[in-house]
Amino acid sequence: MLMQKLSDGVLRVLTPLGPRYIRPTFLQRVYILWIFRHFHVLPLQVLNGRQRALIESLCAQQRFVSLTNEFEYVPILGTIERRPPVEVENAAPQKSNVGVDEAVSPLVADAQQRP
Repeated sequence: MLMQKLSDGVLRVLTPLGPRYIRPTFLQRVYILWIFRHFHVLPLQVLNGRQRALIESLCAQQRFVSLTNEFEYVPILGTIERRPPVEVENAAPQKSNVGVDEAVSPLVADAQQRP
């Protein structure tokens, strides 16, 4: 299986439009196998600068391959999750509820007075 990946493997990139398959050169396949030596799927954010630059250049070259029936059993070197960052809504700072503080204060004072 390793020899098939080295000779014919493709990189799967998950995009918002769906998966894309890229056929890298032999040396790029060796490096990609090294990147995915412990994991099958990695998000783009966990890659270091050199690895990220390789993935970005492969996507920019647009060497995409369509997997039809003849390419159905092409070995996949690994999968990159290339999704847009999730935006987190900033919640407004919560105001102190004065009514609760006023209701609790007498109870606390009453509990402190009891022996």
